[in-house]
Amino acid sequence: MKRSPLLVIFVTVFIDLVGFGIVIPVLPYYVEGTKFNATPRTVGLLFASYSAMQLIFSPILGRLSDRYGRRPILFFSLLGTSLGFFILGFATTLWMLFLGRIIDGITGGNISTAQAYIADVTTPENRAKGMGLIGAAFGLGFVFGPAIGGILSQWGIGVPFFFAGGLALANAVLLYFTLPETVTPDHPARTSAAAGRWSQLAEAVRQPRLAYVLTIYFLFVVAFSIMTTSFALFTMFRFGYDAAHNGYLFMYVGIIGALIQGGLIGRLVKMFGEMPLVLAGALLFTASLFAIPFTGPQTGLGVLLLVGGTFAVGNSLATPSLQTLASRSVGRGEQGGVLGVTQSVASLARAVGPSIAALLIHSAIATSGADGRLHEMSDHSLRVTFWTAAAIMLLAFLLTAYFARAYAARYPAHSELVTPAES
Repeated sequence: MKRSPLLVIFVTVFIDLVGFGIVIPVLPYYVEGTKFNATPRTVGLLFASYSAMQLIFSPILGRLSDRYGRRPILFFSLLGTSLGFFILGFATTLWMLFLGRIIDGITGGNISTAQAYIADVTTPENRAKGMGLIGAAFGLGFVFGPAIGGILSQWGIGVPFFFAGGLALANAVLLYFTLPETVTPDHPARTSAAAGRWSQLAEAVRQPRLAYVLTIYFLFVVAFSIMTTSFALFTMFRFGYDAAHNGYLFMYVGIIGALIQGGLIGRLVKMFGEMPLVLAGALLFTASLFAIPFTGPQTGLGVLLLVGGTFAVGNSLATPSLQTLASRSVGRGEQGGVLGVTQSVASLARAVGPSIAALLIHSAIATSGADGRLHEMSDHSLRVTFWTAAAIMLLAFLLTAYFARAYAARYPAHSELVTPAES
């Protein structure tokens, strides 16, 4: 297995996720500033616009990489990410903010291209290990991104965006000079048309077991996206925290997630199986989302950390388990297709979640004056937003319980969920 190309791919995905993480604690304060005078609804729409563009363009970038090669697509996607962040940093109007997020979303949908590169340079025996780099990059990016965003915001609220743009530009230069192309003239990708992501999604939904897994995964990501979109606004007005404080909070959540997904999840799956972990994760996540509105200065930081740690544990137990169940829901010859479908489902959920959060916050806020900005969040608005996410997670738990009852007895843990005939 080639080490150097995989390292470049790891850095590429890591920087993408660092950039995404930087935005989480900083963007609400940036948009709410006097320069833009925007509403909390705008925050949700900005998060949603990024994920919506990823949903649309991730399969397009993947197909372009089949036709023109992985290296140029990754290179130009990094340039686009850099441009998007610089536009955010220099933005003076709301349309510039949306333009920056849309450009970053379009070119940030390069995860499928990165995974295709890994598939090109690894043997079947090492494929899972290579793909694990993507998961590691996700975890570490979510740890360092919010912390970097919070720390750099102390030197100016736009500084984190300039840093992320410079980082992406430096990575583009590194990739250009160090990453070899893998799609040669005789590569199968040049001679056969890959199935479209939407047709794969339609085909997947026709398989009941996989459809259940994807539906549960979709609900998890929607709830998580509502939480990440609303949490910084919540701590801003309930605790008086700034971007730096929220950066540390998200770093704390990310560290817990990285420890579980990077070190413990394999052992836990061997001990209990995927389905019990999804059930446990759904319950923990539901309870934490329900409890968030009851935290505040009177309960102290310790209770907030306890609640944050709980949803970090719940999400970290369930998400990788669901991805494994999705993989085991189809035959060995369909692994690439179901991986792409799972990504599309996650991208759609990351667009839906912030949109729901934006709608709920906008309809339930307590405002002063006619500007529509969020001057305080009422208890009602807090409960509406976070309890909606909790209700979504409760639905995910009920679907998981039904799925376990209907299928798990016939398809034990660690075995393929499909029959030989189906594969």
